[in-house]
Amino acid sequence: MSAHPITSVRTYVLVFVALIVGTVLTYLAALVDVGWLNTPLALGIALAKASLVVIYFMGVRFNTPLTKVVVVAGLFWLLIMFVLTMNDYLTREWMAMVGAPGR
Repeated sequence: MSAHPITSVRTYVLVFVALIVGTVLTYLAALVDVGWLNTPLALGIALAKASLVVIYFMGVRFNTPLTKVVVVAGLFWLLIMFVLTMNDYLTREWMAMVGAPGR
């Protein structure tokens, strides 16, 4: 039987405090208008908070290499879905420019 590493309570408390700080940063970022940087700023904070949850609370940090590969593959698939969605969204008006029937 293999020994599983035990994450200390201190680590969980520090991660919890970091998530609370991230939540406060999200709120403050929503109050301040920084132009086109609003969305990237909010997404960056959300990515940092999600990473903490996956690494520590979901236990990926001390899990098997296969679990880490599955997590990376899932993130890669999510990236593919975002790229395909943005491709559709950004090119929707191209048909109207060409003079598509019905527009």
